[in-house]
Amino acid sequence: MFHILFLCTHNRCRSILCEAVANARGGGVLRASSAGSAPEGEVHPMTLKYLGVRGYPTAGLESKSWDRFRDDLPDLVVTVCDSAAAEPCPVWLGRTETIHWSLKDPSKLSSPSEQEAAFHQIMGEIEEQVPQWVKRAAAVASVPCGARMTE
Repeated sequence: MFHILFLCTHNRCRSILCEAVANARGGGVLRASSAGSAPEGEVHPMTLKYLGVRGYPTAGLESKSWDRFRDDLPDLVVTVCDSAAAEPCPVWLGRTETIHWSLKDPSKLSSPSEQEAAFHQIMGEIEEQVPQWVKRAAAVASVPCGARMTE
């Protein structure tokens, strides 16, 4: 299964949203995880609320360090906040492909109505992106094992 690791510095909002949506819509070919370089230690309550409103499972979602994936290397790393994109990735990630996808932080808005609209907008953007990752995972899965190895 194609493993995507979503990184955001505090791992409490955007990366968690990506993890939940990608796992739910990944068509059995994606395994999504999320982590942070300086995890907050708890998922933002509005993240859990709006995932639930849209019908996404929230059990097991937690704010965690990227060190947890030292022995579970992803196939792709996606940074979703600009500060995480500017941080050097840990050495253990090696040559794992890393891309940046800048998502606005809906938890930073102060107005409840703006915050709700922003959460739904971000989740919509993630929902639109998941099919592209599914296609990518399916393409990788169709390549014979020996052909995937590069020097």
